[in-house]
Amino acid sequence: MESVDGESGPGAHVVSTVMTLSGDTSCIAAARRLAADFLTRAGAEQRVAVSAHALGLTQLVVSELVTNARRHAPGPALMELRIADSTVEVTVQDSVPVRPTIHASDPQRIGRHGLEIVAAVAEDFYVRLEPTGKRVTAHIALTDTPRDQKP
Repeated sequence: MESVDGESGPGAHVVSTVMTLSGDTSCIAAARRLAADFLTRAGAEQRVAVSAHALGLTQLVVSELVTNARRHAPGPALMELRIADSTVEVTVQDSVPVRPTIHASDPQRIGRHGLEIVAAVAEDFYVRLEPTGKRVTAHIALTDTPRDQKP
């Protein structure tokens, strides 16, 4: 885990870690474990407030984004977890420069709900296309305070 002071304003802490995602599906469970360990360590070592709900949502988002990268993008992929202020930023970078599709809600559809779920639980969600692929990023609130009640 890397810690850098002052990146997001006076006195703010930025904590991050990066994982290379293997070409098989075993990396999905490993990525979820890394997310849980990362947030637990950030709480213990950096005194970052992380709710149990935020930890669970982060693992869900990691699972969905890593699964999509492994399923739809052959080649190298990376996951970065970054804490800045009151969110954890989950970014998965893969080698396919095509924007993923968030399908409209359809309770009859089986599968392909991953990005729909991520967009619903994330504070922010976006995709950046790059010459070598794309970065899919979701921000998850670290506490259970609703957005409209934050100072």
